[in-house]
Amino acid sequence: MDIRIDDLTGFEVAELLGEHLQGMSLHSPPESIHALNLEGLKKPEITFWSVWEHDELVGCGALKELDGQHGELKSMRTATLHLRKGVAKRLLGHIIDEAKRRGYRRLSLETGSMDAFEPAKKLYESYGFQYCNPFSDYIGDPNSVFLTKEL
Repeated sequence: MDIRIDDLTGFEVAELLGEHLQGMSLHSPPESIHALNLEGLKKPEITFWSVWEHDELVGCGALKELDGQHGELKSMRTATLHLRKGVAKRLLGHIIDEAKRRGYRRLSLETGSMDAFEPAKKLYESYGFQYCNPFSDYIGDPNSVFLTKEL
């Protein structure tokens, strides 16, 4: 797998992010969807990576700088045809390493509280993320859970 910083201009990336947003809308009410669209991911405080296997896009994820010591994991998605092949594990490890390289002391994330998000929650827990209160601009929401990891 090749993990690379992506400029978000490719068709494949736009398609995978569309799938990501559609998946969120199937399981969460609109007011509880915190996934960013293509334009939202192009902000200067966000670094976006795509994951490729040969010429096929297999996943993506992003790191948003909240401040000089705190980052937020955003837009983690594995392409449907590549689920359970280790894509998310590899990318999560890469993003954690990058957060440490940047000197962040904490990495946090928001995900859904519903059963559909159980695989994601288990992945984050396996990497040492612990449940926490809302962070940054988030507010409490029964459709969201918040996790954080000290780095």
